[in-house]
Amino acid sequence: MALRQRRQSGLGALSADRVPGSWAAGAVSGGVSVIRWVSACIDRPVGELGVAAEFWSAVTGCGIRAENVAGFVGLTSSDSDEWLEIQGVHSGSGGVHLDLSVDDVRVFSERAVAAGASVVADHGVWRVLASPAGLLFCVAPWKGESRRPRPFRDPAGGVSRVHQVCLDVPPSRFDAEVDFWASITGWERDVSGLPVFSRLWPVVPVPVRVLFQRLGEERAASAHLDVASADRPATRGWHETLGAVFVGEWPAWTTMRDPAGGVYCLTRGDPTVE
Repeated sequence: MALRQRRQSGLGALSADRVPGSWAAGAVSGGVSVIRWVSACIDRPVGELGVAAEFWSAVTGCGIRAENVAGFVGLTSSDSDEWLEIQGVHSGSGGVHLDLSVDDVRVFSERAVAAGASVVADHGVWRVLASPAGLLFCVAPWKGESRRPRPFRDPAGGVSRVHQVCLDVPPSRFDAEVDFWASITGWERDVSGLPVFSRLWPVVPVPVRVLFQRLGEERAASAHLDVASADRPATRGWHETLGAVFVGEWPAWTTMRDPAGGVYCLTRGDPTVE
């Protein structure tokens, strides 16, 4: 969930006004609660939390801030609002989940449930829900976030930005999962022309978009981070000096494993516009 909500509530995890007037105008209208901001929460084994924090801090150019709730680390930047955090999980290798900041948590959650979500935990000020495919996400009150992160230029000269969460969904659940997220976000749907991919484009200034990948087998849905890079070989080399491991290469992306064991992808694209 959003870092400030956790600090203020003292609750655990999952088991300013800088807003443009036209964008800020539609708070809660007609029973619809708008998504104002999206953060990506990187889930890694709790014993690897420090390793994960050091790596993702280095590759994004963010600072590390320990939270007052055990098992959480915030990544901070002076020129953007909070959009990345790391959570220690007690089972599995971890992945990533979305934190949605909205005008009204109750209204949005009810709409998500009507669209096919289920409520996993209700902490009052924020809630944990699961999508139809079983992917967890958090819903918390919007606190005025609006400053998008800038691309990061690493010491090797590469330019990149964490820009996307990819939801990896089995074939039998793919269409329903895409329909669900399109319904609750209201974002424009982009079909690449390839049946294996679909994408939702968020409303500016939301910093994280959502990509859907149809898996080639029936297994549990999962999620991973995508990092847009202007020069994938250069970015890969920099990440490898920090402990990342190369997994595989495809025309439009490079799959990597971070030092904490989590898989992510370097994607082809311009990080200044992605």
